[in-house]
Amino acid sequence: MLPALLVVAAYLIGSIPFSYIVVRLFAGADIRQHGSRNVGATNVARTFGKTPGIIALLLDIAKGYAAVLVAEWIIRRPAWPVQPAPSAFSSYSFWIAAAAVVAVLGHMFPIWLKFHGGKGVATATGAFLAMSPLVVAGGVIVFVLVLITTRIVSVASMMSSASIPVFFRFLAHSSMWTIIGSLVIAILIIAKHHSNIARLAQGTERRMGERKDSQ
Repeated sequence: MLPALLVVAAYLIGSIPFSYIVVRLFAGADIRQHGSRNVGATNVARTFGKTPGIIALLLDIAKGYAAVLVAEWIIRRPAWPVQPAPSAFSSYSFWIAAAAVVAVLGHMFPIWLKFHGGKGVATATGAFLAMSPLVVAGGVIVFVLVLITTRIVSVASMMSSASIPVFFRFLAHSSMWTIIGSLVIAILIIAKHHSNIARLAQGTERRMGERKDSQ
């Protein structure tokens, strides 16, 4: 019962479409009909301005953080079967990692928007922040360095995501399940950037500060 509750809670928290809600409140519009049509903070900022974009970003980070905190609270209930542990799937780290993965999937495929969601970077950041602030600090450094070098947000996001499992392994010395969970999230995020990857291959991906009509 508790494993099912954890997964459902993580999904429902992750699936709250804050970018959609923020744009509705600020502009009365549907973010899915504007810009890149992506339900994410970057599209909100580019299309409707920095203020709603920042609000959407912070809320998406917060829900990833909350999903992990709720998972930690659930697995500490007395009925949780972790002592003794009959298998690796009964460990705390497995279910925390599972909650992080499911929360990101919830953002990417929210039931409220017919499974049309964002790319998961901010939600993953929040989940990782709850698991290890040090690892997130490393990921932010990678993001900033790549963004300064390329001025392409999608490249910075993908490179930062790819660095997270490495930081969990060698910087935080985390458990196997934490590393595997972060690797799964990194793969999901990169896969969700398929349209950006196609534009990068074509040389048409927008750089930071570049006007759409300049291409």
